[in-house]
Amino acid sequence: MGLVVSLIVTFWVGFLIYKKYKAQPVLFFGGMILMFAAVILGYGQILPEKASTGLVLFDAYEFIKTTLSSNAGKLGLNIMSVGAFARYMDKIGASRALVRLTIKPLMALKSPYLVLSGTWIAGMLIGLCINSASGLAMLLMVTMFPILVGLGVSRLSATAAVATTLCFDWSPSDTGTILSAEMAGVDPVIYWTDYQVPIVLVAFVVVGVLHYLTQKYMDKRDGHIVQPMVVEQTNEEEDRAPGIYAILPIVPLALILSFSSLWITWIKVDIVNAMLIGLSVGMLFEYIRWRDGKKVFSDIQAFFDGLGMQMANVITLIVAGQTFAKGLMTMGTIDTIINSSHGWGFGPMSMMLVMVTIIAVSAVVMGSGNAPFFAFAALTPAVATKMGIAPVLMLLPMHFAASIARNCSPITAVIVVSSGMGGVSPFDLIKRTAIPMAGAMLCNIGMTFFYYYRG
Repeated sequence: MGLVVSLIVTFWVGFLIYKKYKAQPVLFFGGMILMFAAVILGYGQILPEKASTGLVLFDAYEFIKTTLSSNAGKLGLNIMSVGAFARYMDKIGASRALVRLTIKPLMALKSPYLVLSGTWIAGMLIGLCINSASGLAMLLMVTMFPILVGLGVSRLSATAAVATTLCFDWSPSDTGTILSAEMAGVDPVIYWTDYQVPIVLVAFVVVGVLHYLTQKYMDKRDGHIVQPMVVEQTNEEEDRAPGIYAILPIVPLALILSFSSLWITWIKVDIVNAMLIGLSVGMLFEYIRWRDGKKVFSDIQAFFDGLGMQMANVITLIVAGQTFAKGLMTMGTIDTIINSSHGWGFGPMSMMLVMVTIIAVSAVVMGSGNAPFFAFAALTPAVATKMGIAPVLMLLPMHFAASIARNCSPITAVIVVSSGMGGVSPFDLIKRTAIPMAGAMLCNIGMTFFYYYRG
């Protein structure tokens, strides 16, 4: 019964969003319906007894408040600071300066979509150091997005390439990688070098080519004309920024990469600190340029406005998605699927496909890769042993399936953040990410089959 109710509410939510209803209230309402239904039908409680307000009706609002508070203070602060920094870079003309500096040599390649594919590959490599998909996407939206748009690709295409740059959580320091290796009984370094790296190397070619073909075709289908930005400066203030301003958007990324495991390990710089330092450097450049403290301080309003816009458009959508996911978990939907999957009587590889499918669907619906994978991971070794398969060959594709599938969910953080900064709809964006991510999933499953039959 719980599964049926969950499916009905999920399809209803999807239908309303498809009909262009505002996503946030629809997801909030759908999540609350599932929470209350779970309590009425006896499937679970919204909050643990110690955290409960004492009234079920209020517990749903307490969950929303707690989730909003948590996101505003952690992920939300990262999102707001990066979005605000990007807005300030636009205000002072630094983004245009970066485009002017890079666009001429990149245009020599005669293919903006080749640069787009290269951006995706470069992002995957940087992802070895930055484990957060949304954090990496935010940094690339500040640096690479304006360059891609300046080369003439559409905003949707540029955003799609950036949003999917960490579709494989393949860093040795990633929590999912560490958990998978531990559950599989494999040394984390061996798990990375012998299992993860070969899959990603194949994906570099497959997904890179699919991004090139997909974005080029869809831009043409949508009537987008590839028109590189005119690099000559105009009389607009944003276009008259000095060439040295091109380094300003790169300052936060340089700080984060420098003060990491790559180089300086005894100093820590997180995303928010990097953005605030970048803001301060930008203010210093502006004062040297204008010699007008009043103007410099006045332009900081662009940064503050950016904070508010990200809170209103991005954070609220993330919290709404988590509210809907909480409704599904309270209803026991995920547990029901897990328990049912054990008795289906499939062979080893068929069972692996079933588990990957469940993980992928859960990631899309819940808007999270970690949540469904962590829920399944603890059960996987026992299932693998029962099926006569090495646990690593079930955990590996499940782990990657979760990170791939989240890029096809309009409510996951990386899609919401990227679309918000790119000024595009998250629902339009996942239409651009679906084909490349299907290719990534085929690489994931195909290479797992290769490991199985080779061993």
